[in-house]
Amino acid sequence: MAKQKEKYSTRKASQFNRWRTLFQFLVCKIGYMIRLKLVYRIEINGLENVPKDNNYIVCPNHLSTLDPPMMVAVMPRSVAFMAKKELFDIPFIRWWIDWLGAFAVNRESLGPSTVKTVQEIKASNWVLGMFPQGTRGVPGEIRGVTKGFAGLAKLTKCNILPVGIIGSEQVKRWPFTGKIIINIGEIIPYDKNPEIVREKWIEEIQKLTGFKYIDDTESNIILNKEEEKDEQRS
Repeated sequence: MAKQKEKYSTRKASQFNRWRTLFQFLVCKIGYMIRLKLVYRIEINGLENVPKDNNYIVCPNHLSTLDPPMMVAVMPRSVAFMAKKELFDIPFIRWWIDWLGAFAVNRESLGPSTVKTVQEIKASNWVLGMFPQGTRGVPGEIRGVTKGFAGLAKLTKCNILPVGIIGSEQVKRWPFTGKIIINIGEIIPYDKNPEIVREKWIEEIQKLTGFKYIDDTESNIILNKEEEKDEQRS
């Protein structure tokens, strides 16, 4: 099983080939896009901000499982998203996301294989996609943002394309009952200091979504102080 996961975590440029490109096109750019337009009335703003080359990482906020295929449907190039390694333990899901171009990562630690795979993606016509929040968030909030994406940008010399997603958490099945807005921001250049890139991404995503950033560290400190006060009163 460990060797199998390693297989799905290390990719070559040749694996992002015409067959995976075609599969992703049929599934996302046609199949999902029909649903997005018919059910969610998707609105896309800022496509002019997408670079002509592939020297960037697509970095949206994260609200639902619809986000990865939706971003693939929207972006001009094919997108290879990172996926938590546990998903590759499930046979059908493994086959499905593998053919959609996803590759396995350990969310706790982005290892050398991840850096190599990103470099291989740059050597192909695809771009990398990853969610700086790591996991799905709550509408109206931006939290849980790590420096991993900014560190990876530094190591691979890739810029960051911030994308704000609004409304994808709403599960709709009837035509024209949903509304999703995608706002694509301006490129954030990679920096030797990942914290600078992280802060710029947070600032840009707040503008693109209207969501408020919540620092979990500060929240925990405030929560601990409140608990200490409660203990002193009791």
